[in-house]
Amino acid sequence: MNRQDLLARLPAATLLKLFLPSTLGILIFFVPIEISGKRTIPLDHLVTGARALLGEASGLYALALIAAGAAYPFIRGYWNRNLTERIFTALKIVGVVSAVMALTGWGPAFLHTPEMLPFLFDKLVIPVGLIVPIGAIFLALLISYGLLELIGVLVQPVMRPIWRTPGRSAIDAVASFVGSYSIGLLITNRVYQAGQYSAREAAIIATGFSTVSATFMIIVAKTLNLMGVWNLYFWLTLLITFIVTAVTVRLPPLSRMDDIAEDGEPEAVSGKRLSTAWQVGLEVAEKAPSLHRSVAFNFKEGLVMAISILPSIMSVGLLGLLVANYTPLFQWLGWLFYPFVAVWGMADAAALAQASAAGLAEMFLPALLMTEAEFAARFAAGVVSVSAVLFFSASIPCILSTNIPLSVGRMLVVWFIRVALSLFLAVPTGYLVQTLTG
Repeated sequence: MNRQDLLARLPAATLLKLFLPSTLGILIFFVPIEISGKRTIPLDHLVTGARALLGEASGLYALALIAAGAAYPFIRGYWNRNLTERIFTALKIVGVVSAVMALTGWGPAFLHTPEMLPFLFDKLVIPVGLIVPIGAIFLALLISYGLLELIGVLVQPVMRPIWRTPGRSAIDAVASFVGSYSIGLLITNRVYQAGQYSAREAAIIATGFSTVSATFMIIVAKTLNLMGVWNLYFWLTLLITFIVTAVTVRLPPLSRMDDIAEDGEPEAVSGKRLSTAWQVGLEVAEKAPSLHRSVAFNFKEGLVMAISILPSIMSVGLLGLLVANYTPLFQWLGWLFYPFVAVWGMADAAALAQASAAGLAEMFLPALLMTEAEFAARFAAGVVSVSAVLFFSASIPCILSTNIPLSVGRMLVVWFIRVALSLFLAVPTGYLVQTLTG
């Protein structure tokens, strides 16, 4: 049966299956509503309500997730698969100890100052532990019923000339933003192994599109008090991230990687873009699983992701805060980025440059270190946290675990380029948002 015949036979229920879940997903993630005097997106309201419902038990809930995350590599038997896994398994155990200290008050006094363990545990770990599983439930509405595929077909003509990747890579990019970098990398690795991406295309997608999800961006926005401008923050961060990617693909080391794919993407038929996108979206909706199965699957994936990343956030985040507060390492590294901020005359230029350098350890650190800064600096820190893409607590080890030929050295070069360009674009954007919102 060809596509036209299939489209003709699709019942009206398929149209509802495409539009209703997708529309609800858009409402949950992108349309602010006011409840009890607080105006934010519905997902944020749900997470706030869940934390209020848990009360004092929210700390125990987060500790349980962290403990489960530390045990997971041993249960699955991959803790000693390679050096990277051994290091991160050890760090997850450190994360359990750190969480116990945060919850009980045990340990050295300097770890319990407001900007250390209490801030990390209360302002970051507990919200992430709630928002990732809850957000995963509603991600099913966005990613399972044809919306992603429909968008992917529509943007095919811009992918190759701008980002030098096939049209199908649009799915990876959107999956990362509305799902997670782990979902995006999973898709990328599978397609690369099938010979449908070249090494360069896979590397571009992994380092340029596989960033943290919209749910993680909410945590960053809440930490930096940017929820009042959530839609501007989200869409401008997405725009800056993709602009930076368009530049990095034209620079070494990405530009020099092998660009031969065994089974490359065929050219799309001219003049049939909209009808093809419509047909593909409807076909996916027709074959999509029932809502409860999709929600159950995504919730399970979200829970696994939460337990995988929370221990690393707790340990690497703490180590990063210790290095940032008690050593000059990030101060020295930050001076490399200072010119890209200082050119805009920002008062907090040095602090922002150094906080952005700290993002190499953990993507949340720029947000954690800039909570008291001026609006434009906070906005820029929020953008860089996302647009840098690469960080040692999660995304770099995830990429190393794939078949994509990216060494740590290559990723460090790409990281530096991305942070420098992101700062150069994000600072004036922050001033523009400040002017627009009064």
